[in-house]
Amino acid sequence: MSNSSLNSCKLISLPRIQNRAGSITPISNFVEIPFEVKRVFYIYDIPGGEDRGAHAHKECHQFIVAASGSFEVELHDGKSKKTVSLNRPYMGLHIPPGIWAAEKGFSSGAICLVLTSHNYNEYDYIRSYDEFLKHKINAEL
Repeated sequence: MSNSSLNSCKLISLPRIQNRAGSITPISNFVEIPFEVKRVFYIYDIPGGEDRGAHAHKECHQFIVAASGSFEVELHDGKSKKTVSLNRPYMGLHIPPGIWAAEKGFSSGAICLVLTSHNYNEYDYIRSYDEFLKHKINAEL
């Protein structure tokens, strides 16, 4: 597992092409995001104020966008915490492996778009915060 810190988590401004008919935001591998996208999913119909996520990855990078509405991403690196607000579809948050992330405080009708560097693999997930802390300690040794 990566020994990532909160400094590794980056809020990235995405290109925005606007005209009177609306806007489009193109995203390309290794251009706007720092990895090759292998999987895309989105979370929706989340009751207002509900939480999601609350896990870390051993190898997988994530790039999270509030495609609609807003929510916060609470980040932990095992030592420090910070919260990032996502509320614009042209801003994305890169979360490298080795960071605990939880999405919280979804607005009504929010859509959370997630692009990942790996296909789904349950082995890559750390779903217990205590287990995450043990992995971080072992990564430092």
